[in-house]
Amino acid sequence: MSFAGVFICAVSIGMFKFAALGVDPFQTLMAGLDYVVPISFGTLYVIVNAVLLLFALFTEKHYIGIATVINLLFLGYIVKFTQDLLTDLIARPSLWIRVVFLAVGIVSICLSLSLYMTADLGVSTYDAVALVMYNKWKIWKFKYDRILTDIVCIIIGICLFVIGGGNFDTISGSVGVGTVITALFMGPLIEFFNFHISKPLLKKFNSTRHA
Repeated sequence: MSFAGVFICAVSIGMFKFAALGVDPFQTLMAGLDYVVPISFGTLYVIVNAVLLLFALFTEKHYIGIATVINLLFLGYIVKFTQDLLTDLIARPSLWIRVVFLAVGIVSICLSLSLYMTADLGVSTYDAVALVMYNKWKIWKFKYDRILTDIVCIIIGICLFVIGGGNFDTISGSVGVGTVITALFMGPLIEFFNFHISKPLLKKFNSTRHA
């Protein structure tokens, strides 16, 4: 479930990038940082994830596991492969095709996060933030904690673009309808998949193993 979750998540992000209607909230934050911080994106990504990793280790190291490692090592490559493959197959997608891929990407990324969170073998460093807020600090329900962290990422990302002198075209390249939809509905959708797919699936696996 962990491996499948990370794989589906990477493919979903590739769909987001192909649709070009706004990236997910965390990538909005990263795009804003990349716009104002004069170092390579790869190095910046490692630094930000290292900070979030330290946060998880000091607050609840339980969320750091094999899925975290798989996410860090393989997600970027699968994202790039998916985006390049879709671009090769559909060189000039119409708006409706982009909307379809965006919709599929949103649903599938929520399913993927639900799978590897429920598998409980580690999550991405960013996903750990909302889980710590919910399980350790007891702040609201998970879906509201996730909405809060996503909105904060979007606001900070936009502010960084503005501070860096970015114009509307620059900001709209990262922030779009997909970003807003993801921020508002990712938390509730993950929670929906937790109760209706991931937890029943894990329970079925466990019952089969012990049979």
